[in-house]
Amino acid sequence: MELILWRHAEAEDGYPDDERALTEKGHAQAKKMAAWLKPLLPKDTQILVSPAKRAQQTAYTLGLPFTTVPEIAPGGSPQDLLKVANWDTSKGSVLIVGHQPTLGLAAAIAMTRKTHFWCVKKASIWWIASRIRAEDEQAIIRAVISPDML
Repeated sequence: MELILWRHAEAEDGYPDDERALTEKGHAQAKKMAAWLKPLLPKDTQILVSPAKRAQQTAYTLGLPFTTVPEIAPGGSPQDLLKVANWDTSKGSVLIVGHQPTLGLAAAIAMTRKTHFWCVKKASIWWIASRIRAEDEQAIIRAVISPDML
């Protein structure tokens, strides 16, 4: 399975939290990351996005259809995120556009099977794959990149 975690780009401060929009810098970050990511996505990639406005705007820059999933809204659990992604049970590809600290926690659990507070920088991608080798399940980091590195 390919699991791609994309943290939403920079957003305005404000309230209510779910209505915070991307800043001008955030729009530029999202577009830059989308331009890098889109040609690399496997054709069968399922895109799941938080209902928060900033995540929706980030996902929109890909120009691909996506599904809004309440379980990955701000405050969602990493276990729920991995469950909706079908981590460890799917053979396909899933891109999740979401939030910290859930994305960092999910990445840590996917990689180490333990809870660690890993930080996913705004607009960054963490691309993780799972595979079976010699009957052992393995997790592989395929890429970790932020828009300032592109």
